[in-house]
Amino acid sequence: MDHLFSPFRLKGLDLKNRIVMSPMCQYSVTAEDGKPNEWHFQHYVSRAVGGAGLIMIEMTDVEPDGRITNRDLGIWSDEHIEAYANIVKEVHRYGAKIGIQIAHAGRKAEDAETPVAPSAIAFNENFKQPRALETEEVKEMVEKYRLAARRAVQAGFDVIELHGAHGYLIHQFISPYTNKREDEYGKDRTKFGVDIIRAVKEEIPEDMPLFMRISAREYVEEGYGLETSISFSKAFKEAGVDLFDVSSGGEGPIGGGGKPGTHAGYQVPLAREIKKAVEVPVGAVGRLEDPVLANSVIGNGEADLAIIGRGMLRNPYWSLEAAKALKMEAEPPVQYMMGFK
Repeated sequence: MDHLFSPFRLKGLDLKNRIVMSPMCQYSVTAEDGKPNEWHFQHYVSRAVGGAGLIMIEMTDVEPDGRITNRDLGIWSDEHIEAYANIVKEVHRYGAKIGIQIAHAGRKAEDAETPVAPSAIAFNENFKQPRALETEEVKEMVEKYRLAARRAVQAGFDVIELHGAHGYLIHQFISPYTNKREDEYGKDRTKFGVDIIRAVKEEIPEDMPLFMRISAREYVEEGYGLETSISFSKAFKEAGVDLFDVSSGGEGPIGGGGKPGTHAGYQVPLAREIKKAVEVPVGAVGRLEDPVLANSVIGNGEADLAIIGRGMLRNPYWSLEAAKALKMEAEPPVQYMMGFK
């Protein structure tokens, strides 16, 4: 029977358990030109020591102006590869696997002089007015994702995840709320995502799985719901996505009528429905830091992976503590063994 500490295999990826450290931006003031540094090294490696099966590097951007802020990570240059490779090597030393989330913030790029987007619609009155990308520029953006994936492979990552959620650029193209284009990328709102998926698949090894984070529903009056997200997830699966990391929202101000819950596991039903309708493995997110709840999500077949965010920010050893709480086998470093007897 599957549970939180059962192994998981997808193509060439073998995880020792179903626990994933969620990609979470560090906004590190010491990050220079998008390169990970000592803070990022310590941050990610400590979660590998702490027993997670998969560590996911935070939103990492395909060009400098694609960052949310200038304190964020990037992978737009070959000069970034070595720093990521050092983190990958050390994470592997402690028995974890590691992925990277590749992205572009689009209209939510706070520090870009002029953000870009599918359409010239600002996120809100506090954000800069974006410029709509020309059709040829959209195609050039696809190539930037391709090159980012190539560098991620060279750095030794086990998984690549595309960020297609939370109101960032891929999501902006998907959503009728933010995509008012009249060209091919407006007539088919999945095309940008599909083109990126196909480009990335051409760069990664055949046995490397491709993850994609999606917003399964939006929380604005004109936003889409599950019917739409099931439809575009099928298109993305057909293009080459192997697992969906199912989240929600992020596209605009949250309307009172559509405000999401904040209770534990509030997004799990979205993951369950995507898994059932699209027939694809999924990861569930959203306040799953109670080990009993995370274990039940896996055991009940609602999701294949439990993606933990805030819990791991508070405690690098969340995975080891979860094993102890659930009375399941885990392997802390020998130096910490006495603490788990």
